[in-house]
Amino acid sequence: MLNFNEKEIEKNIQYEFNDKMLIKQAMSHSSFINEMKLKGMESYERLEFLGDAVLELISSEYLFEHYADMPEGKLTKLRASIVCEYTLSSVSKMLHFGDYVLLSRGEEQTGGRMRSSILCDLFESVLGAVYLDGGMDAAKKYVYTFLMTDLENKQLFYDAKTTLQEMVQKDGKGIVTYELLEEKGPDHNKTFVTEALVDGIRIAKGEGTSKKNAQQMAAYKAILKIKESQ
Repeated sequence: MLNFNEKEIEKNIQYEFNDKMLIKQAMSHSSFINEMKLKGMESYERLEFLGDAVLELISSEYLFEHYADMPEGKLTKLRASIVCEYTLSSVSKMLHFGDYVLLSRGEEQTGGRMRSSILCDLFESVLGAVYLDGGMDAAKKYVYTFLMTDLENKQLFYDAKTTLQEMVQKDGKGIVTYELLEEKGPDHNKTFVTEALVDGIRIAKGEGTSKKNAQQMAAYKAILKIKESQ
């Protein structure tokens, strides 16, 4: 089963499944199911669908309770920063989901293990599996432990382009531009490399699965660099 190891996954997520098939399904990409022609075995897509809904409820309730004075618009924006692809895929990387996901040979060869979209899906599919196996309390523990941390930094990334623009325009001056340096990889798995420039001066580079994500990453790194120099 390639690198799939349920005990290691359970150790990483700090949860032991009663139904071991759920964690196997949560780690099964549709390409693997199709290639292996596994009858009666589902990919993670339905669990991801469930996990997405559970995540919205848990994150909304958490923010509602912990940010009592925050208006609805800001709560919505903060929630969006928490459940965006970059954040969820980053947590999945930390939990080594890319090491264990079951992929077809083709998906493996084209970098599927490190693809942000797949890693994002895996966070939600595992959440769906945990919810079905252990209920809402187990699901909350998973989300609270691995996602509801360092929210300020997560929001900084999400708002990076706006924040950078505000930082350089404090005195009414300063222009931020982004230059696309490179596109690499096959059409279905492209990576974009972008550089953030302030008044024409190159500040920081960023990579992403879309031009927008690459710009966000470049802006985020630029912010950190500027803060370090202050």
